[in-house]
Amino acid sequence: MINILYILLLPLFLPGLISRVKAIMVGRKGQSLFQAYFHFTKLLQKDELISHSASFITRLAPLLALSATLVSALMIPFGSIHTLLGFKGDLVLVLYLLALSKGIMVLAALDSGSSFEGMGASREISFTAFLEPAFILILAGLIYSSGFNSLSQILNSQVIKGQETWSLIIGIFTIIALYIMLLVEGSRVPFDDPATHLELTMIHEVMVLDYSGFSLGLIHYTAALKMLIYSSLIVHILIPEGTAISHLIYLAGVILIGIITGILESLMARFRMNRNLELVLMPVSISILIFALLIARSMGAW
Repeated sequence: MINILYILLLPLFLPGLISRVKAIMVGRKGQSLFQAYFHFTKLLQKDELISHSASFITRLAPLLALSATLVSALMIPFGSIHTLLGFKGDLVLVLYLLALSKGIMVLAALDSGSSFEGMGASREISFTAFLEPAFILILAGLIYSSGFNSLSQILNSQVIKGQETWSLIIGIFTIIALYIMLLVEGSRVPFDDPATHLELTMIHEVMVLDYSGFSLGLIHYTAALKMLIYSSLIVHILIPEGTAISHLIYLAGVILIGIITGILESLMARFRMNRNLELVLMPVSISILIFALLIARSMGAW
């Protein structure tokens, strides 16, 4: 029941927290932490304008993308290491569902027939081409080290243990790779900037230009839920199983990730497109190193 509340209520808190931190960093009061909830509610009450040239793909894409992301969230540990829907090998399904969610929105952008949205879809796919192999390699390394279990069991076995140097190194590398994926999936700086509407810098925003009202609200919620999923994976590498105050630690970890993201966006600008592609290569490199370290540890190298 608590996990359901996390899935329904917590995602929209992250964008509001990031915006508030960015405002404080530049000396402004900023909007309410719950502004994203007000904005989401308002969008759900508005009418939609859909092009006559758009097919059923454009109409169904936001709902299908949200459905795929919600099902994947059922297999992600949030406040507790126990998931709502967990089974052996569920991490493979999580990977495919997240990829399906993005693929549906890319298909919807192409369905509009706009070259502008096609440009955004091309940029989105160029990032995915590097991120998906990195995610697969990280999961492969964890499976090799922990066995082919459920995602919650694998995360529990890979919790950072302060007394083990190599466990600490592997955990830090995994967190860095997952955090870069969070920035890309959440369309955050330095890869994208949700506050800009310049043609040369838009990626995710340009893909949803034709959406409004209810569908746009679903799209914003889906993006926020993806950020929460990656944040949860990061936090659970730090939280040991059986912690009495695990829910409080989990919430503190998610809030800390939001604060760090807001500070980074305040201190750095969005990178050029070629620099972004170079930065996206970092999770791939890190995942290869993690895979090698996990194999070495399982073979008794230390």
